Amino acid sequence: MTEKKQIKSADTKQLGGAKTKSLQKEDVKKLNMSETRAKKIKHSYKVKDAENALVLKLKDGDVVIEMFADDAPNHVARIKELVREGFYNGLKFHRVIDGFMAQTGCPYGTGTGGSGKKLKAEFNRNPHKRGTVSMARAAWPDSADSQFFICFADCPWLDGQYTVWGEVTAGMEYVDMIKKGIGGNGEVIAPADEIISLAVVADL
Repeated sequence: MTEKKQIKSADTKQLGGAKTKSLQKEDVKKLNMSETRAKKIKHSYKVKDAENALVLKLKDGDVVIEMFADDAPNHVARIKELVREGFYNGLKFHRVIDGFMAQTGCPYGTGTGGSGKKLKAEFNRNPHKRGTVSMARAAWPDSADSQFFICFADCPWLDGQYTVWGEVTAGMEYVDMIKKGIGGNGEVIAPADEIISLAVVADL
């Protein structure tokens, strides 16, 4: 058996530093990422249509949302447009009511803002149930913009009055962990939960 030579601390200083040390976080993710592995990651979400599915990254885990492009085509198209612009990344869940829903999509984090483009309502027959993703709006039916909510439970009184454009098909347990608001309006004081990122599965 040959004797192993121990490297002394003085010798280690002469060793070159890791070439990846100065890389940005996004670049590190790309290291050793083959096209095959990238495809496996994409397929791991098990969605019906990668072009009409989203991955919502929360602090506790990933949430998969499949969109109803046939039932709310204009809303789905606009959501994808905003997602690809990075509009939602970093936005807070500003209104969260336990047993009801979690709302996000306001650039100000107050529920008073949007992207600046109103959408004509596309009310459909999809029910508001646990995991439903629907558009928030003001009193005027055609006032939906960028804000949306995810239902914690079945909310049949909302059916036919808000545009349902998707549903959570995986990761609903992470939605349940979003910090709840106080009072009847569900305003979240110092929101702790945000959309870390929102991406179309086909783009991953």
